[in-house]
Amino acid sequence: MIHFDRFKLDNGLTVLFHKDVTTPMAVVNVLYDVGARDEAEEKTGFAHLFEHLMFGGSSNIPDFDSPLQMAGGESNAFTSNDITNYYDVLPANNLETALWLESDRMLSLSFTPKSLDVQRNVVIEEFKQRYLNQPYGDVWLKLRPLAYKVHPYKWATIGKDINHIEEAQMTDVKTFFKKYYNPSNAILCIAGNFELESVKILVEKYFADIPSGIKPARLLEAEPKQNEFRTQTIERNVPANAFYYAFKMPERRSEGYYMADLLSDILGRDKSSRLYISLKKEQQLCSEINAYITGSHDEGLLMVSGKLNPDVNFDDLDKAFWKVIENLKATSILDSELERIKNKIRTSREFENQGILNRAMNLCHFELLGDANGINEEHKIYEAINPNHIQEIAIQILQATNCSLLKVKAS
Repeated sequence: MIHFDRFKLDNGLTVLFHKDVTTPMAVVNVLYDVGARDEAEEKTGFAHLFEHLMFGGSSNIPDFDSPLQMAGGESNAFTSNDITNYYDVLPANNLETALWLESDRMLSLSFTPKSLDVQRNVVIEEFKQRYLNQPYGDVWLKLRPLAYKVHPYKWATIGKDINHIEEAQMTDVKTFFKKYYNPSNAILCIAGNFELESVKILVEKYFADIPSGIKPARLLEAEPKQNEFRTQTIERNVPANAFYYAFKMPERRSEGYYMADLLSDILGRDKSSRLYISLKKEQQLCSEINAYITGSHDEGLLMVSGKLNPDVNFDDLDKAFWKVIENLKATSILDSELERIKNKIRTSREFENQGILNRAMNLCHFELLGDANGINEEHKIYEAINPNHIQEIAIQILQATNCSLLKVKAS
């Protein structure tokens, strides 16, 4: 059980506090409810660009990291299609340093031509290195627009086109910041060995004077139901032919999401999974194969990906793949197989939440999904799922007409 307290400032900032008496460290985590899905299609990559810009200094602090490092701390951030998350880890007696830094950049991020140029160049270089000049690097740049035709999940977090970042203007940046980076659109979590009343005093001290702003409405166009099998083949300079099957799956807040999560593990979590045993171990069609979900807030993807063995063609792999899928849909799995998967998920979650940073991040994420206490209740949803549920979700989503297949052919 992960205990926490929740309170809210008058300016709309949601604050979570998790007390941990076992650690001398503190975590300050700030989640902003903005991701790549909130971008305009002609100006993508801004959520990720801001992840970098937020470390470029504020009106009062020229460099974010220096004061934090002097206080014995470190910071980092990540962006997804759904959220942008910033975190600081430092000795508990220096908590105020992190609160000062986070509140200052929320209030008055520095918008200088130099900062924009520097961070824009960093992102452009990242785009080139990770997505354009790396084997299989552009897979998601190709797969997303194959799987999604309307929803903004059709572009990756890095952006749809490198030109969008190259052409980013100061007015665009300021507009994005004003819309999304305000207390009404943020969740703050403080974790460490503190007392609730002292945390409230410090949060009021550093964040209460920041103008609330308006939490922006999210009016995204829903992705139409897919009714045909989609496939695309690209040729790249890669060491082996690769395949990526993408099935649409239920959104994050639904029970179907958890069923699809278990289904993906049954298909390809480890060496005892269905696809691994059949396609890799027995038939030796591929050198690796995995199944996983994207974890998206809106309608996401259940993925099956892997690499072919030499002299194996895509058609042979495809026939064997669908045979496993049809067998899974036709017969209910054993209770023992499902229980094994549940145990692995339970162990994984408990191990993940041993770290105070992960607890703080997960509390913020569940709060965004509706209630931070979901971190304590999620296991009950998994436990309630039975073999019939798995068969039902398999029949529902593992259809060719619900699938997009990207093949990467070695040139």
